[in-house]
Amino acid sequence: MSKELKGACIIGQSGGPTAVINASVLGAVKAALNAPQITRVYGAAHGIRGVLDQQLYDMGMEDPAELELLKFTPSSALGTCRYKMKNPDEDPSDYEKLLETFRRFDVRYFFYNGGNDSMDTCNKISKFMQKSGYECRVMGIPKTIDNDLFGTDHCPGFASAAKYIATSCMEVQHDASCYDTGMITIIEVMGRNAGWLTAASALATYAGAGPDLIYLPEVDFDMESFLSDVEKRYNATGKCLVVVSEGIHDKDGNFISEAKTNSNDGFGHAQLGGLANKLAEVVRSRVPSAKVRAIEPSLLQRCATHLGSATDAHEAYRAGKTAVEAAVAGDTDKMPAFERTTDEEGNYKCEMKLLPLASVANFERKVPREWINAEGNNVEQGFIDYALPLIQGEPKLPKQDSLPRFCKLKKILAK
Repeated sequence: MSKELKGACIIGQSGGPTAVINASVLGAVKAALNAPQITRVYGAAHGIRGVLDQQLYDMGMEDPAELELLKFTPSSALGTCRYKMKNPDEDPSDYEKLLETFRRFDVRYFFYNGGNDSMDTCNKISKFMQKSGYECRVMGIPKTIDNDLFGTDHCPGFASAAKYIATSCMEVQHDASCYDTGMITIIEVMGRNAGWLTAASALATYAGAGPDLIYLPEVDFDMESFLSDVEKRYNATGKCLVVVSEGIHDKDGNFISEAKTNSNDGFGHAQLGGLANKLAEVVRSRVPSAKVRAIEPSLLQRCATHLGSATDAHEAYRAGKTAVEAAVAGDTDKMPAFERTTDEEGNYKCEMKLLPLASVANFERKVPREWINAEGNNVEQGFIDYALPLIQGEPKLPKQDSLPRFCKLKKILAK
């Protein structure tokens, strides 16, 4: 058993928001407030930027009842950012600022909630603190609708977004098929290099009203094959619903999306967009008799708490709670991950395990090729069996005047 370490903690959020990222924060905050080893609980304003700028919220001054609403509040309640820290061996200035903040507020625990790049940030911070001789336990908390974190069966945020995509596709399919005229509908779903969220549209087909064709970035995209697939389906039925991942690319790795590399996020990733509209233009030329629609759910798909998964919210909470409990017990430089098991009746069950951050950071987990059909234009039953247990349950959203009652933090800055 590691020796007891007393001091304050910082909890931060990073990267794209989700429907359940705040559930993880709630799990971490409550566990930290209840831990006698943790003297103060701080929330970082806008992720690592808040730590660098010493903008920290005193979470102990929040109303406990208001904090409980975090489990049902979408997006990042503490504020998020996309800020890539350089290698400390090349430029240690940011890390020196962090160390200054940690010393000023007596921070001995740091928890960072995010995806691949955030786990890399955690790993770098942990190594720098060790090298500096400053004892601080650093833990990552997983989060991403892309579901591409290595080593975990699935990621908090994915299931709720998947449920939204599946439900929306069912609704669109009903809308697009009710006319007596021909229609081709193309829906663009988030997912740069991994097609997990796009594949979730197959759950709509499983339920009886979903896409005819699904294209993931795991398989090289061929425009002529795509047009042939669409035309064949349209000629047979007079309708065609297509779902494509924003990150589909040709055999040379070039994105099909119109937005190439003119702009990028803070981590150097090209901003994608306009794919559905581009494909719709090409389809109109190939099938001039059809009415062609392009739909991009955009931000709607990642923060739709009203269509969230109760399973997702519960597991996100557990991830935050587990990170704090593990750190207090002596663990550092790790991330809680999910391991899928079954109970005695063969029902889905999720267990928690800890992974070294070095094994998670900057590795992407993609949809297995065997879960994609041979033609590369749909998914197999294996994906349905994987995803279906994750979307179960309905969150009991608090309402006020029939509208969601989301958390309203006071965000009192620490002195």
